[in-house]
Amino acid sequence: MNNLRDIFQRYEAAVFFDTETTGLDAKSCRIIELAAIRIEKATDGSLIETDRADMFIKLPEGEKIPDKIVELTGITDERLAAEGIPEGNAAAAFAKMIYSTGGTLLVAHNAQFDLLFVREMLGRLTNFSINGAGISRCDYLDSLTVYKDRRAYPHKLANAIAAYKLEDKVKNSHRAIDDVEALLEVCKAMDNERADLLSYVNVFGYNPKYGVTGDRLPRVTYWPQHFNDYMQSPRYTLPARVKRRR
Repeated sequence: MNNLRDIFQRYEAAVFFDTETTGLDAKSCRIIELAAIRIEKATDGSLIETDRADMFIKLPEGEKIPDKIVELTGITDERLAAEGIPEGNAAAAFAKMIYSTGGTLLVAHNAQFDLLFVREMLGRLTNFSINGAGISRCDYLDSLTVYKDRRAYPHKLANAIAAYKLEDKVKNSHRAIDDVEALLEVCKAMDNERADLLSYVNVFGYNPKYGVTGDRLPRVTYWPQHFNDYMQSPRYTLPARVKRRR
């Protein structure tokens, strides 16, 4: 088993994360749940969890969770009122989690979506100072882009869980912390299947029919990625095609 070996030869830490939000637009909607697991490599080569967060985040005064989001996630206004923390506290906790002197890789499924929301949240962070606060000093891995080169449509996290036979190990529930635990196991499975995850760092595929959703992140290469019916050979993966066109 590769155990994400190549990733931890380059990075001090990898932070697997997921958000639940009030909608699709990062500029007008808010995060209501943010979960993350920080993984580092121990001296014996094993992977260890060094930090974990699962935070409900209160909305600005007067804002309510849309009914369709309540139905999808099970998160209610009452739960946010009882268990939620101020957005600034959540932003500060996440900023601390992703900081490292040896480099951090941020990993998410459909990372473009989650990164834009986190960027907006951290951009509202005030009265807090930390070296490297924000995502701009991190690198990014989009597990969705990787998975599209491995299996046929559909490509949701739940499909990856089934494809790699992880149903007895993790669950997919539209709760952020469950999705993060599943994401970590899916990435391990994809790395064991073919150890090329590093080639996907800062390379995001997008559906050419719809284009890139939201702002383009600095340092990320965006490339059209069509649906495939089989696992792409190393020559035809998205990073390989990007490299040939540069």
